Amino acid sequence: MERTRIAVAGASGLIGSALVRSLTADGHEVVRLVRHAPRSEAEVRWDPERGRVDAAGLAGCSAVVNLAGAGVGDHRWSDAYKRRIHDSRVHGTAALAKAVAALDERPRVFVNGSAMGYYGETGERVVDENAPAGRGFLPELCVEWEAAAEPARAAGVRTAFTRTGLVVARGGGAWGRLFPLFRAGLGGRMGDGRQYWSYIALHDEVAAIRQLLDRDDLSGPFNLTAPEPLTNREITAAMGRVLHRPTLFPVPAPVLRTVLGEMAGDVLGSARVVPKRLLESGFTFAFPGIEDALRAA
Repeated sequence: MERTRIAVAGASGLIGSALVRSLTADGHEVVRLVRHAPRSEAEVRWDPERGRVDAAGLAGCSAVVNLAGAGVGDHRWSDAYKRRIHDSRVHGTAALAKAVAALDERPRVFVNGSAMGYYGETGERVVDENAPAGRGFLPELCVEWEAAAEPARAAGVRTAFTRTGLVVARGGGAWGRLFPLFRAGLGGRMGDGRQYWSYIALHDEVAAIRQLLDRDDLSGPFNLTAPEPLTNREITAAMGRVLHRPTLFPVPAPVLRTVLGEMAGDVLGSARVVPKRLLESGFTFAFPGIEDALRAA
């Protein structure tokens, strides 16, 4: 990809910050969407919950990447926090898509975040991008989230969605919480451990987004997950091997439900999601196995 100007929403998050580092290292000019008054030409003001964005700041961008949204695992899911999760994603995406569509010179591509939560509970069934949406809060959110990008696609901007799995990284996300527990010897399976977890190394997540930015023939949904999902029991065992710690403390399902509330259903649920379209595009995973991904983190 030639050196260009790229706008990134959610640039301070786990994936966004890693993406920004990758883009700037290759000489791209990155414009960050921020909630405060811009401090330089490298910042653009926006308010995702209220659906507002300074469209003039997107002028000259060849690509817009939207990874913004309130953290799904940051708080217990009260009605108010579920509304915040929804609004930060759906309203923010709609505002960006409309701003992109209204530009005189539109970007080549709009890459919008999504999640493997689109598919809901899959049990032992393997699902790819052709599978229908599941039922429940997260699947319904993902459907609405992706639909909010329609103004950009309708305006002729190539639009791609990243249905991301559990990102294996030291500094945030699910593994940001798991690593300290396992290092302390307090890790263990969750529930019966038979539920599938679809994961992806942070390095591969960023590389996949970069490919979606670079390739003019790629649009629509892409599952950003490693090729072989594993059960929570298998991942727990791998954590023990890599960190050289015992994994003797399983967390019973009733305890998770007490601590996490409604969100426990997604921790205990099974998501056996595979990256069919990503592999068909020729993408090569640097860390396809769980032990590779854990060591990289």
